[in-house]
Amino acid sequence: MNELFMKKHVQTLFSLVLIMIVIALGAYTLVTLEQRDKADHDYPATISVNGKAEVVAVPDIGQFSFSVRAEGDTAAAAQDESATKINDILAFIREQGVEDKDIKTQYYNLYPRWDWVEQPCPFGMYCPGGESVQNGFEVSQTVTVKIRATDKAPALIQGVGERGATDISGLTFTVDDMDALRDQARAEAIADAKVQAEELAKNLGVKLDRLVSFYENTPYYSDPYYAREMGMGGDMAMNAAPELPMGEETTTVEVIVTYEIKSKHR
Repeated sequence: MNELFMKKHVQTLFSLVLIMIVIALGAYTLVTLEQRDKADHDYPATISVNGKAEVVAVPDIGQFSFSVRAEGDTAAAAQDESATKINDILAFIREQGVEDKDIKTQYYNLYPRWDWVEQPCPFGMYCPGGESVQNGFEVSQTVTVKIRATDKAPALIQGVGERGATDISGLTFTVDDMDALRDQARAEAIADAKVQAEELAKNLGVKLDRLVSFYENTPYYSDPYYAREMGMGGDMAMNAAPELPMGEETTTVEVIVTYEIKSKHR
């Protein structure tokens, strides 16, 4: 009898434990569902749109570089010859209205020149070979010039060439204040994104709420116009000033804007 009683007692306790486990699992599931619903509520619905704008401007500045090379038996002689040519060119550039702030020496090099001389080699005897022998000095100076009156670029190019520049290169036309151009493009891209967001919200039957995020892609620009190189060395004088079309400068900005949305009934 006692053994039967003990078995029933154990079965009762086991049943109670199972019931408690089921109740605990049910409570845990309910809490989990409530937390999930709350989490879902913490992340409101959003929409994201891409805005893009392109701004085109006519270049308002030009820039080119020129070099002068001079040789001499001594360093002083080479420098004097180079200085004479450079000073003549700079005086002409200033006469055309270019300010000193827009004239900059980019490179200045002074180095010795060397010739390879073969030693005499009598027939049938040991030949010592050749050697490097210094043969004077050479000076090279490169100057960059910014042209704000772009219509004067052809005359400047011609005048620099006529006054002894050994090469003129890298002429470009671009916009001086690229930041202002980028700011304008960004503002138009944001306006484009807002129009798209409002239209999308209208089609979805919702309304825009607060701004959630904003991202701007790195703006990119069209390549500035590069005039051909005017030559390397030799006589730089030209019979007529060249025509130098400037083209256009294009700046493009793309943005991604995300808005929180809500029902029109809220």
